[in-house]
Amino acid sequence: MATIKQIAANRRNARKSTGPRSSPGKTQAALNARKHGFAGSSFTVVRVEDLKDIDNLRQDALDFYRPVNSQEIFAVERIALCQMALLRIARLESGILTRCLDRTLGPEGEQICFMNPQTIGDGDIEITRAQNRNFALSVGFHMNTEQPHTWELFLRYQTQTERQYRRAIEDFERLRALRPEPEESEEFEEIPNEPNSPQPESPQPDPAAVACPTTLPNPDRSAGKSVGVAGLEARATKAIGLPGQPPALPPA
Repeated sequence: MATIKQIAANRRNARKSTGPRSSPGKTQAALNARKHGFAGSSFTVVRVEDLKDIDNLRQDALDFYRPVNSQEIFAVERIALCQMALLRIARLESGILTRCLDRTLGPEGEQICFMNPQTIGDGDIEITRAQNRNFALSVGFHMNTEQPHTWELFLRYQTQTERQYRRAIEDFERLRALRPEPEESEEFEEIPNEPNSPQPESPQPDPAAVACPTTLPNPDRSAGKSVGVAGLEARATKAIGLPGQPPALPPA
């Protein structure tokens, strides 16, 4: 069976080959298991939207949210579709208001709805072209809302689209919270993958020789010899003498 140190070394080696680490690499690797693609031409309104609009929204969402698996990428693509729907809502509102203004114009483009003369007064104030267009727009809006559920359906569509956009973001946040946490560092001593090369053993001194040396260096370095412990004791006896013995005489 593998020891604890071997298991720890295997885990560390496995972390070194965990696939791509950059955000573009993770996104590309997450697409390997997908069986369907995201084509902008499939979600584009003909003659109203550009084919690259939805692709640009998708790429911007991928760069911002940085998904790491196929489920997160699907959630991000849903966010991009909801953003496209919000743009359509704004475009639809603009078209409805343009239709309201168009209904107040005659065949030659002349305005057929005018303000009440009492509103204008005796000509003491100037009515601008923008004010006339605002008035015509409001009249046309009133004409359109005479039909049942026209404006109510638009507001319901707008509210539902905004709700779907918020839900798409919440679903992605839920998936991101399910990401596995990185493994904590193991408290094991690191073991190299390759065995260490044998090192030459350094000579160790003999413990007995270190504890009780039998030879000491000779004080007379010019002779280049060493004397034993007995020779040093004899020299010390001659120099200082011992009790009960006569002092040493100098040589004649």
